[in-house]
Amino acid sequence: MTLLDLILNLAGLLVWLSWRSVKFDPLVRASPFSLAGALKRTEPAHFRRWYFLAALGALLSARALLYWQIGSAVNWVPHLRLGAISLFFRSDLPGRAGLFSALSFGLTVAVFYLWLLLLSLVNRRTADAEPVQRLVRLHLGRVDGWPWPVKLALPLFVTTLLWLALNPVLTGLKLIQPALSIAHRFEEAAIIGLSSYLAWQYLIGGLLLLSLFSTYVYLGSNPWWSFVNLTGANLLVPLHRAPLRLGKVDLAPVVGIAAVFFAGNLAERGLTMLYSRLTP
Repeated sequence: MTLLDLILNLAGLLVWLSWRSVKFDPLVRASPFSLAGALKRTEPAHFRRWYFLAALGALLSARALLYWQIGSAVNWVPHLRLGAISLFFRSDLPGRAGLFSALSFGLTVAVFYLWLLLLSLVNRRTADAEPVQRLVRLHLGRVDGWPWPVKLALPLFVTTLLWLALNPVLTGLKLIQPALSIAHRFEEAAIIGLSSYLAWQYLIGGLLLLSLFSTYVYLGSNPWWSFVNLTGANLLVPLHRAPLRLGKVDLAPVVGIAAVFFAGNLAERGLTMLYSRLTP
């Protein structure tokens, strides 16, 4: 069931991105005085966007019903891992199954945009001619042009606010313990906000692994692999001065992967410990 939830989250993410990508269509954005603007779709753009949102809503509702009907039968306990804590839901209650369906998809979308933000930070000096990075900038919109310190602090700020907004709901459903005070609630929110950065370790590790693979295996001039190599090189900038080359073998990607997962594991343990100390 956990694997099914992941697959359906990815399917929902593709529908979400399709809805978002409609406004990037040159035939939608083009001026009527240009050649592209003179071309017209056979179906209205607003209908297409509405269709994607309707499909996403139907997907989340249908899987909530599926989780409710099947989850308890197979003794499945849905849960969301938020770094410092985990939220557990009862699949035998339709309301809880629906809430899990919505929050699980929301977490997937949040991780996706966290990854885009990291790519924006790492490749902020990359030219717009790079096609994959151009897609990153399109999906981030104005955020991509913000100063890097602001973008770096954005996950903490946004996640903290989201947790403060969800806190009364989660407390009312007894998914988390109630805060002892307003200060206590803000402390918990700050720890959850810091936990959002843990999502970056998987993207960093994956990109460095792909970069290492493409270094020793020729994969052609595909733009994706060019982007992977560029991003991998930018991620390894802090290790450039370290003596990590043995002959023709560069150990920097391996050291980078080990370092990022070690730091991520250490940070997760520390945040979990801090949150547990705040729990009444």
